[in-house]
Amino acid sequence: MLSAMISVLITCVIGAICFWAIDKFARDGRLAKLLKLLVVLLCLGAILQRVLPLMGIAWF
Repeated sequence: MLSAMISVLITCVIGAICFWAIDKFARDGRLAKLLKLLVVLLCLGAILQRVLPLMGIAWF
């Protein structure tokens, strides 16, 4: 349980760093929005991959 919480926290921190990098370096607004959406989806997928087995739901 603790390792899952730590991995979720690490995923959130990496996602925040990616958001900062996108804001800093992406010039086009549409590209920045798409990249942020991609980061959100990847982070949600990584979080669900860690949390769902703890809840007893296995998708593979």
